[in-house]
Amino acid sequence: MNLVIDIGNSQIKVAVFDETILIFKDNFKTETFLSGILDVTDQYNVEKGIISHVAQIDKQILVSLKEIVPLIELNHETKLPFFNKYLTPKTLGVDRLALIAAASSQFPDENTLVIDAGSCITFDLLNEFGEYFGGSISPGIEMRYKAVNHYTANLPLLSKSESIPEVGNSTENAIHRGILNGVIQEIEGVIEQYKWKYQKLTVVLTGGDTIFLAKNLKSSIFAIPNFLLEGLNSILIHNIDE
Repeated sequence: MNLVIDIGNSQIKVAVFDETILIFKDNFKTETFLSGILDVTDQYNVEKGIISHVAQIDKQILVSLKEIVPLIELNHETKLPFFNKYLTPKTLGVDRLALIAAASSQFPDENTLVIDAGSCITFDLLNEFGEYFGGSISPGIEMRYKAVNHYTANLPLLSKSESIPEVGNSTENAIHRGILNGVIQEIEGVIEQYKWKYQKLTVVLTGGDTIFLAKNLKSSIFAIPNFLLEGLNSILIHNIDE
């Protein structure tokens, strides 16, 4: 059994895979993280693990985790199942490495655009030759709502609407439409840009806003909420097999 830990900007996700099959997934709070890991490893016969963190993590937590299970800490030196041609690999987010690893594993020999809609919206492409050169990063939906409030004197801080107003006929509706429609048009536009260069293009949508965006996008996509966790598992398997 493989233990996969993803420490993101807003939550800690923990998963267990039986080879490539996801058999357990849960979210943990920081204060209950270690005890939760102990419960998971007691319940499942975990033999090895991998951890990804986009923010700083307490070194003592890492030490404690490695005492529980043999653990790979994903970084720019970790062996990857694709050719990483990013110009500054030390600055590349490990979450993006995991997403491209998932693309390499699940869509081999295909041009695959991975869109991760979380705190930020990232666009990353793996070409049919297994080469990754990079992509782009833009503010996520929640970040846009906060920015509209923070950088103005009178506009309110709103939570994401589950539907996009047809007309911004009030200040609140105008904010909802501006942000949500803007995100949809941005994603559709980026997909079209890549399709001009890659006629055969597989598009994967993942991240916290997957369900909302999938309902509103017109482009043909694969919506895979656990894509990052699956990518981490594929990196772990790749390092075991090496």
